[in-house]
Amino acid sequence: MNYRHAFHAGNIGDVLKHMVFARVITYLQSKPGGFRIIDTHAGLGRYDLTKGDAQRTGEWRQGVGRVLEADMPKKVAEILAPWLDVVRGMEENAKKLSVYPGSPLLARKLMREQDRLTVTELHPDDFQKLAELFAGDVHVKAIELDGWNALRGFVPPKEKRGIVLIDPAFEETNEFEKLATGLYKGWRRWGTGCFIAWYPIKDKKTVKRFYDAMSVSGIERIMVAEHFAGQARADGPMMGSGLIMINPPWTLKGELDTVLPWLTTTLAQGRGADWRVLQLTGEK
Repeated sequence: MNYRHAFHAGNIGDVLKHMVFARVITYLQSKPGGFRIIDTHAGLGRYDLTKGDAQRTGEWRQGVGRVLEADMPKKVAEILAPWLDVVRGMEENAKKLSVYPGSPLLARKLMREQDRLTVTELHPDDFQKLAELFAGDVHVKAIELDGWNALRGFVPPKEKRGIVLIDPAFEETNEFEKLATGLYKGWRRWGTGCFIAWYPIKDKKTVKRFYDAMSVSGIERIMVAEHFAGQARADGPMMGSGLIMINPPWTLKGELDTVLPWLTTTLAQGRGADWRVLQLTGEK
């Protein structure tokens, strides 16, 4: 599949990815020292839901649109607040949801004065818009570069603390192999960094092979979270996605156990709606 961000902004995959991304950023801010966020496949950074690719697909209506319209238990609302406060706080969304912040803009809105953001994007048109979005912002460095090269070249950052978000387009058949290799090389260079990688789940056998490879990679503290709005099918639309995380915050599993059942019910599109959280590896 081709998962260029503009076609799928605010969809069910973004709900999982951005909710977790925001929680991890918030967790790292429990300490006063600054940290670095590295977004390797950044996309545009900001998406107009009223026109263009996002308007044509309308996938956001089954994702963030449903979440914003739903009644939330107090604990769920608290967990989702860092992400949703940014979405609701966009000036264009004062009357209705019109703009969706991608991961670079979400990170920037959540950052403190002492935090820094590096974003890379290879697609030239997308990079131009990304660079324009952050023009003049001394807290953000935007680079036109293949995200896999960024993963090799930018870790560890000088701050020594931070997050790497990996969100490739899955245009190639070997993307899971590239992801496994990239995560291993990144972890070898920065063993204390938090790595978060998103992937679509259409063929569960392919995903299981990926998990098996990661389980024997030697990487410690790997956790996986999956969410399905319906039955995953290789020949159908994307109904599920996952996150593989290295060194996630210790609080995250409990938060996922609280919020994912609610999200599964809220975003369900038929049979097969489900979720799970797995600990692939622990500490040695």
